[in-house]
Amino acid sequence: MPFIEQYTNQEQALLLWLARESVARGVYGKGVESLIECDVSVRLKKNRACFVTLKVNGQLRGCIGNLEANSSLVDAVVRNSYLAAFRDQRFQPVSEAELAVLEYEVSVLTPMVSLDIVSEADLLAKIRPGIDGLVFEAEGHRSTFLPSVWEQLTQSEEFLSQLRKKAGLAANYWSDNVQCWTYQVIKIGAPISDPC
Repeated sequence: MPFIEQYTNQEQALLLWLARESVARGVYGKGVESLIECDVSVRLKKNRACFVTLKVNGQLRGCIGNLEANSSLVDAVVRNSYLAAFRDQRFQPVSEAELAVLEYEVSVLTPMVSLDIVSEADLLAKIRPGIDGLVFEAEGHRSTFLPSVWEQLTQSEEFLSQLRKKAGLAANYWSDNVQCWTYQVIKIGAPISDPC
């Protein structure tokens, strides 16, 4: 991995608490601007890309993130949690009744690494199932799958086909202009308590 940061139990608890509070405040129409009121470690102040995934009974309920590290990790978690709950086009906004059953997962992304590929077979040989997230870009279309998607799509060919479809391309699309990047994630998900 390009970097691997270790987050303490307290840091992980804070990130998950921020995710939960962002969603709860959104449900009740409150702002999230003053959400961070306790001390934040230097690690959590670093600019990091992340995705926040919401689930109910293990089923996807929303997932939004950013691929570029353009804000601090705590700010990215607050923003992406809110967006996953209320702006994921695949789902209705989270309701008050769902707050008690929502499960939260924060995936902190390592910096993306460009893949030097010459063919689809070359790409399939270079991605590592269960380890790599993948960004696929061609003709102005771009999509990504987190490494956790390998749990449902275990074969590289199917993973790539579904990723192309997600980008709005044909499942078997290929051209010499395809660009791809890999990344890994530090996954954070556990019971949430107030860390402050």
